[in-house]
Amino acid sequence: MVKMIGVYILLGIVALFAEDVKPWVPKLNSLSAFEKHVLINKGTEMPFSGEYVNTKEDGTYVCKVCGAALYKSGDKFDSHCGWPSFDDAIPGAIKETPDEDGSRTEITCANCGAHMGHVFKGERLTAKNTRHCVNSVSLEFQKKKATAQGLQKAYFAGGCFWGVEYYLEKIDGVKEVTSGFMGGHVSNPSYEEVVEHGTGHLETVEVVYDASKVSYETLAKAFFEIHDPTQKNGQGPDIGSQYLSAVFVSTPKERETIEKLIKILEGKGLQIATKILPSAPFYKAEGYHQNYYEHKGSTPYCHRHVKRF
Repeated sequence: MVKMIGVYILLGIVALFAEDVKPWVPKLNSLSAFEKHVLINKGTEMPFSGEYVNTKEDGTYVCKVCGAALYKSGDKFDSHCGWPSFDDAIPGAIKETPDEDGSRTEITCANCGAHMGHVFKGERLTAKNTRHCVNSVSLEFQKKKATAQGLQKAYFAGGCFWGVEYYLEKIDGVKEVTSGFMGGHVSNPSYEEVVEHGTGHLETVEVVYDASKVSYETLAKAFFEIHDPTQKNGQGPDIGSQYLSAVFVSTPKERETIEKLIKILEGKGLQIATKILPSAPFYKAEGYHQNYYEHKGSTPYCHRHVKRF
């Protein structure tokens, strides 16, 4: 009898231990202080500050802690509230719990319990009459893999990536422009590390484009016309090695195109400072750098379009 009781106790301890040790525990330990503030302590990020407020790409939004799929991009809508809004969640993915004061309803990941935000009903903003108001920092976005033929990537560095991204993403045929870093010797650098000039990276944008709608040469011409390719020490008032003008080429054809355009510009009397560099690993910048001017509601201060071709 005593042995049987001991076995039951041992089984209970094992079950309790298994309940405590979840596969996402290591992820919890790697969260930043602000991520813990929101996901664990139920905090809220500032409105219009999150990475996913204005995203429109096709894909799935997953829990930052456990990776569970929570929302589909097709259910996302612009509520003008300052946070990502969805009028529906993936069935069974979200748990709703009334706040203690009874005034709002909290939404959490049904799998791991991470705090997402709050849900509001009856606002008549969509046909489903529901708004999941979610913190960007609680999510990660898994972009739908492109199935269309002809999607290619190009990499341009022309000073502060905010302005380069702003102009290039307006070109017809461009699917997405991402601000990041390229050409350095440190893996996954932070913005702070780059601006301290210790990594060797240049502020660079990755341009995903449909080659059946827009050519690499058209993108390159636009690049040379939205920044000053003659400035040697930066771009406009932004001075420093991370702001130098450069094109990272991935193929001989791209190099040939850039060399041709530079020759044309030099033939017009311009002393081009733009470097032609081999493609290197591209590292996406922090979320608050993406679509910066769209979030801010302003236009670039050191980039403008100047007809050169």
